Amino acid sequence: MSESKPRGGWFHKASPSSFEISDAHLQKTLGVKEMLALGIGTIVSTAIFTLPGIVAAKHAGPAVAISFVIAAVVSGLAAFAYAEFASALPFAGSAYSWANVVFGEVFGWIAGWALLAEYFIAVAFVASGWSANFKLFLASHQLALPPALAGSFAAGNGGVIDLSALFAVLIVTILLWRGTNTTARVENVLVIGKVLVILIFIGVGLTAIHPANYVPFIPAHKPGTDFGGWQGIFAGAAQIFLAYIGFDSIAANSAEAKDPKKTMPRGIIGSLVIATILFVTVALVLVGMFHYSKYANNAAPAAWALLNSGHEFTSNLLSVVALVGMFTAIIGMMLAGSRLLYAFGRDGLLPKFLGKVNDKGLPNNALLVLSVIAILIGSVFSFTELAGLISAGTLIAFIIVSLGVYALRPREGKDIPVPGFKMPLYPVLPALAALGSGFIFYQLDNQAKLYAFGWFVLGLIIYAAYGARHSKISR
Repeated sequence: MSESKPRGGWFHKASPSSFEISDAHLQKTLGVKEMLALGIGTIVSTAIFTLPGIVAAKHAGPAVAISFVIAAVVSGLAAFAYAEFASALPFAGSAYSWANVVFGEVFGWIAGWALLAEYFIAVAFVASGWSANFKLFLASHQLALPPALAGSFAAGNGGVIDLSALFAVLIVTILLWRGTNTTARVENVLVIGKVLVILIFIGVGLTAIHPANYVPFIPAHKPGTDFGGWQGIFAGAAQIFLAYIGFDSIAANSAEAKDPKKTMPRGIIGSLVIATILFVTVALVLVGMFHYSKYANNAAPAAWALLNSGHEFTSNLLSVVALVGMFTAIIGMMLAGSRLLYAFGRDGLLPKFLGKVNDKGLPNNALLVLSVIAILIGSVFSFTELAGLISAGTLIAFIIVSLGVYALRPREGKDIPVPGFKMPLYPVLPALAALGSGFIFYQLDNQAKLYAFGWFVLGLIIYAAYGARHSKISR
């Protein structure tokens, strides 16, 4: 097969064969089952037990189910583009490597830098959430950590370090250090347990539904607010979108997939479909059990609803599984983030030690750096302010990948292999995917957009000062 000619500089397009050769030493251990577990485990994190109640009270009322569907449709359109790319170009780094091939190095860097924000902050964010839930669990048994070990110094209140969050990150780091095969087995068990408890919640909750709580299904819009009407539904979708972004973590591990032409599309699209069904069903059951206003400022609405409807045992079971289940999201984000850092180091855009692998073919240098940075972020920054940056960075990567299908399709069967899956309704769907992601980005608050702008300015400075000078791709 012929290859595209190098153009040099920032806009030089990488040869697909260069990534294929670079990733040849990564072990191919992940099949469809493992990819589904990874995707469902990352998407269906504790958000399924918290977001339906929070968004219903703050934005959409019972129509929170519609918010979940809108967010799922936008994510699904992007997932089609991801599936085609991952099937044709199964390389570590996902959107970063793909954009390098079809658009050029600087666009690859922008896409990768966007995803790096997601992975760094998401690891710290979920670990912090695990810590908060763990401290609540201890408090319910009249136990507590010393104040100095119960929170980061950024949060005040006498905290020095959040020991629980540190523990969560270290446990996952040790697990991933042992290899993707071991991690996949643990992930499979955790995901099965979590899905079973979700199904138990749905079954028990159905016995406590009051149809009057669904009326009106779409509450009237309150002027001057983001509550009610379609404005509230769209605002809810923007907030919920954060829950769906986990499917892109599957693509980051495509270099370690068995038979990626089949494995990647089934893993990406299958996990998103299953997650959407679970999200919508839990949302409808939750708002049917109690009036949506009861869930305002409630950090654990699902457990609260079970407890207050007389199902104490199921409520406690859900709380425990929520704690254990959070590890699946940390695993997914750390696995994807370490592979992206590895890809940057592999290609010279960040220090080359990040691109080294051990004798088992594992990029553990990148894993260690990701773990340290996630812990530092958790110690210094406010997660409520940075949560928007996770969505902003991911949406920009979604737009690049969606538009990238237009550059990918003409090269398939020439210098790029024919993928096992192609995005349907081409050329319409790629445009709709990009527009949908742009619309959700527009719905984010101004602070999130400002943080995103600052993050990308920093990224371009790093690329100009280091990446462009040391790039192996340009050479």
